[in-house]
Amino acid sequence: MLSRRVLAGVALAALALTGCGSSDNDSDTPGTGGSSAGSEYASLSGELKASGASFPDAYYQEVITSFKDVAPDVTVNYNATGSGTGKKQFGQGLVDFAGSDSLVKDSDGVAAGSFLYVPTVAAPITVSYNLQGVDKLQLSPETLAKIFQTDIKTWNDPAIAADNPGVTLPNTAIVVAHRSDGSGTTNNFTKYLDAAAKGTWKLGSGDTVNWPSSTQGGEKNTGVAQIIKQSNGAIGYVDLSDAKATQLTFAAIKNKDGQFVAPSLEGVTAGLEGAEIKEDLSYNPLDAAGAAAYPITAPTYILVKTKYDDPKKAELVKGFVKYILTDGQELAKDVDFAPLPTSLKDKALAQLDKIQG
Repeated sequence: MLSRRVLAGVALAALALTGCGSSDNDSDTPGTGGSSAGSEYASLSGELKASGASFPDAYYQEVITSFKDVAPDVTVNYNATGSGTGKKQFGQGLVDFAGSDSLVKDSDGVAAGSFLYVPTVAAPITVSYNLQGVDKLQLSPETLAKIFQTDIKTWNDPAIAADNPGVTLPNTAIVVAHRSDGSGTTNNFTKYLDAAAKGTWKLGSGDTVNWPSSTQGGEKNTGVAQIIKQSNGAIGYVDLSDAKATQLTFAAIKNKDGQFVAPSLEGVTAGLEGAEIKEDLSYNPLDAAGAAAYPITAPTYILVKTKYDDPKKAELVKGFVKYILTDGQELAKDVDFAPLPTSLKDKALAQLDKIQG
């Protein structure tokens, strides 16, 4: 992770130098990383407070650091509390915007019509595991469902063996790791199992589910990653960025076309191509069709208010989110996130025109 962030910083520095050396005839097109970006945001000042999903935290921190270069008088604090807490704090007016990988429900305390979804990036949810002697693993959705609801208890179970012909699997007990906090990652992972393993998966879907008592819970994606890292026989669901940072091994998952696909940004992009975008800009790329599609692809959103009491605050939110959707998209791949397709990015930018202040 550190090396990717360093490289991103070097690239940004190079872009900034290029912008400083540009002539007066350079294009003012937003999102190019040139001097126009600096002039557009340099007049902004103030502080933004936000909380929410830990899934996109690595990406948002990269963008916040980069935004400081073009808007030096703006401070953005994003606290990765998990989607559930982020939505509640947003509804209570404790933060200016929130990050969430899941959609708002009545129980979140956010009034209908008071907010907008702004999609930002997408990424794979890995099924990461720690199994001594096994560095390649394939899992079908039905087998995955049985593992996570503890119907399958050891790694040499016939169902896992059937997914992995020719692989010697040990008689090691399976340790299931999951999120202990309200989480959009949990929501998307369980929503995937509900769709792809219908009839097998029995725990439903949501930011929290009633996991079997023998399983282990960790706070945030990083907490789940640590349980997996420290326990031989462990398996859990973790975003790609944190899985790589923790040096976890992850399984290839059987997609709707019957292909076992490992988590990758290319697999995410393939999954996004077939996703249906709703009028409010929510969309569902889970279990998407396509031979190259990685099936556990998760969207993530920023929740913004339709009206801010302070016009200056509205301008700050609009400016920062616009930066995410333009220059910030160029940083996504450096921290293992996929940028939005152009058509969806353009619709997300149009959402900002609806913010009043």
